[in-house]
Amino acid sequence: MRQEKKTGRKFYITTAIDYVNSKPHLGTAYEKIVADVIARYHRLLGDDTFFLMGNDEHSLNVAAKAKELGLDVLEYCDQMEEEFRRVWERLNISFDDFIRTTEKRHEETVRDVLSRVYEKGDIYQGTYEGWYCVSCEAFYRDKDLIDGLCPLHQKKPVWISEKNYFFSLSKYEKPLLKLIEEENPDFIRPEIRKNEILSLIHSGLEDVSLSRSSTHWGIPLPFDPNNVVYVWFDALINYLSGVGYATDKERFERYWPADLHLIGKDITRFHCVIWPAILMSAGIELPKSVFAHGFITISGERMSKTLGTALDPLELADKYHADAVRYFLIREIPLDRDGDFSIERFRERFNAELANDYGNLLSRTITMIEKYNQGRIIPPKKDDDEKLKAKAVEVIERYRKRMDALELEEGIKAIWELLRAANLYIDREKPWELAKQQARRERLTAVLYNLAESLRKISILLYPVMPEKTSEALAQLGLAKPADELSIKEVEEWGTIPADTRVRKGGHLFPRLS
Repeated sequence: MRQEKKTGRKFYITTAIDYVNSKPHLGTAYEKIVADVIARYHRLLGDDTFFLMGNDEHSLNVAAKAKELGLDVLEYCDQMEEEFRRVWERLNISFDDFIRTTEKRHEETVRDVLSRVYEKGDIYQGTYEGWYCVSCEAFYRDKDLIDGLCPLHQKKPVWISEKNYFFSLSKYEKPLLKLIEEENPDFIRPEIRKNEILSLIHSGLEDVSLSRSSTHWGIPLPFDPNNVVYVWFDALINYLSGVGYATDKERFERYWPADLHLIGKDITRFHCVIWPAILMSAGIELPKSVFAHGFITISGERMSKTLGTALDPLELADKYHADAVRYFLIREIPLDRDGDFSIERFRERFNAELANDYGNLLSRTITMIEKYNQGRIIPPKKDDDEKLKAKAVEVIERYRKRMDALELEEGIKAIWELLRAANLYIDREKPWELAKQQARRERLTAVLYNLAESLRKISILLYPVMPEKTSEALAQLGLAKPADELSIKEVEEWGTIPADTRVRKGGHLFPRLS
């Protein structure tokens, strides 16, 4: 975890926490990569950013997996934490804290929040009867099933009948509608998910079970230790415990409420209905926004561990580099819809955009600076390349607008306009021809400087998406600096590369795939 900043506008982003009954697949990694890009972008803006991830360990699936392996369930969870952290480190995920639902700080938070809800009179005892899908740990009504099967896992749920405690969700129909329709129209994004939730609320909310009496794997209810907290109520509260609700008052007051919960579209009901209702009941300020992203499919099939349609992100990262995987997922799949992954499409983008456009521009520029300027970037005495400068200004403005709107793929498209303009600039100016004419020496110096300056801007703007490779590019340009010193302000001015900066040619950023 990085040292926390004490100043600047705050930005608190979370992802859904993950069941640890198996290791992450590419669909799981997509959400974390997107969140990391958003977090790194806000750090680039100078925002005091806090990025939370974690593991959901009080799942029946997790307990069953541990039993299958002959392990104590907590021992199994400890092993899986190491596995998950290894994947996230390999994918350059820069979370600030990692919460586990078996931690004491989380249990203290859950007990406090549910005590508040109980004291409010919003928890009562009753008997639950209905369908329960063990794979997604969710209760379903008959009308929610498809041919009697769970709509997500295509498995027959089990019928459960047991004494439970219930949360009075129906009491919060009107407050939720007021929140979404009037007080905070951007609470749920994208619009299609907002409309789904509004339709759900308008059709009438039922009270929901918040406890289980048939298992002891979980956090005991503060008012009845013979029952444990239903895993979804337990999991949602991680967004409070991970930011210091029960253990770090200063951190909690600085970062709460969350600015963005990033989740998959399959869990909007929990995050956009149950979660805000719990917070309303407990008297805790609501998060500002929930964004429900789409799924990654493989040949049209949803990526799922249960369905056996999962790709290992580590295998892709080891073969092609983590930054290439990050780039493809962000560039190819808009956040508000589903996207299909194929190796063929991945390799096409790798060669055309990473190897040819970006990598080749850097390689050509460094080579020419070494050949014609003895490896030095020299500020020009006269520079009239207003067209290239204007393109940079236009790109930076559009990049910020798109990134702020979470249209990340459009942010990349904007950067690529400057990148392609720089490649065309080489073809138009022909530095190799200028080098043959002593009278054009100043012009050659200006052209090489402008190429280096364009690459500097491109690399900083691309940093949130490809932190490792863009840092390598800046190092080759002789402009290496710690990531926490990079700033969007650096790209808003033209001509800030210090005189006589020396380039350091390295290997090709993205060697072309054969």
